[in-house]
Amino acid sequence: MPELPEVENARRRASRVLRGRRIARVAVVDDPIVYAGVRPRDFAAALSGRRVEGVGRKGKHLWLELDRRPWPLFHFGMTGSFEIYAHRRDRPRFWKVELTTEEGIRLAMPDPRRFGRIRLQQEPERESPLRDLGFDPLLALPAAEALGEVLARRRAPIKAVLLDQGVFAGVGNWIADEVLFQARIRPHRRAADLRPPEVRRLRSRLRAIVTRAVAVGADSDRFPRTWLFHYRWGKEEGALTARSERIVHETIGGRTTAWVPSRQR
Repeated sequence: MPELPEVENARRRASRVLRGRRIARVAVVDDPIVYAGVRPRDFAAALSGRRVEGVGRKGKHLWLELDRRPWPLFHFGMTGSFEIYAHRRDRPRFWKVELTTEEGIRLAMPDPRRFGRIRLQQEPERESPLRDLGFDPLLALPAAEALGEVLARRRAPIKAVLLDQGVFAGVGNWIADEVLFQARIRPHRRAADLRPPEVRRLRSRLRAIVTRAVAVGADSDRFPRTWLFHYRWGKEEGALTARSERIVHETIGGRTTAWVPSRQR
């Protein structure tokens, strides 16, 4: 599932090809699941002829800032993405919308499993779902003391709280596991029980991990080889970290969790 770094990479790519350009044509697919609260043909009519002035993001959501409202809001779900190309013959399979600029640049959102959503809103940041999100770790990570106050009100396991989009917008499963691994915190610990030094470590590692992942364009091959990321997949028996530490897989907060008992307390 795309997480904050992947979505931020999509935002930057979309901004490079769309910002300052006018949308000449909009092609849509009649999909009442992916299109939420708007008919595809109405969505197309609202975007056609509009100039893109910017591309925004909060958490895992993206929107285009047009020269006239309403604005389109996108969520990739599990398998969505943005694809950029020049010729119709390169249109991706399972596409749900395709924007074509006056210069002939095409941007499409494919979504094979149809868990993504496409919306049309007057003020995305003031409407649901964006208004219900917590802070974005890349854009608005609170100071350690303020973060500690937020966590002190949460009795759930810290792994579950990290995945709560109403608290940490954009954090997904691998980021949550990586943060706890590097911060040396057991995923089962109640968020409210974390001590101030642990909150500071958690905050520091969250900022560093997200910043690094974004800096390399969400290319996991360029993540440091010491990261848990490279060894956490597949629930393999006997899986080890780069330092030969045993990795355990279990379910916490309804999500598969990879952690290292010898390291995380």
